[in-house]
Amino acid sequence: MMDEETVISMIRRDPWMMEILTAAKTLDLPDWWICAGFVRSKIWDTLHHFTERTAIPDVDVIYFDPATMDKLEEKKFEERLNCLLPDIPWSVKNEARMHVKSQMPAYSSAVDAISKFPETATALGVKLDEANNILLTAPYGISDAIHLKVKPTPFFKNKERMDIYKQRILKKDWRSTWENLTVYDD
Repeated sequence: MMDEETVISMIRRDPWMMEILTAAKTLDLPDWWICAGFVRSKIWDTLHHFTERTAIPDVDVIYFDPATMDKLEEKKFEERLNCLLPDIPWSVKNEARMHVKSQMPAYSSAVDAISKFPETATALGVKLDEANNILLTAPYGISDAIHLKVKPTPFFKNKERMDIYKQRILKKDWRSTWENLTVYDD
């Protein structure tokens, strides 16, 4: 049975993921995490017994810095990461400003922002601590991810956001890649 330590161990044994985590750590960002598909896809690929990694559209590096909310800073961080690992589709976002873009209440931290992601199976993040141990955050736990369930987070269970969740599920079409998923509409 897969648990949080198993997920951490899978990531630790994956040289590609460790190289990405190590590169992101060099930015020394406050309250940083690599989140969403980076973690979720690893879990789903493993549970589907894939021998090849599923391509992800981007590697989401998030951080929380209310003191510097200039979007140009994010681009500078992406450029630095591109110099280190140019073949990675980096996306760096300061969650201290993202609530404005998504027209949501202000977040209090990067983990608070992760908790506001649309799906519980996507509301996951990993990072390296000072000793290069992998830390995993999962505001709703990992049960849905490891049981191949796609459900809305509590934040997305109101009418307006539920429509966004449903549109996202249609657009992502994850079942075409991971056939054993169960997708919930409510």
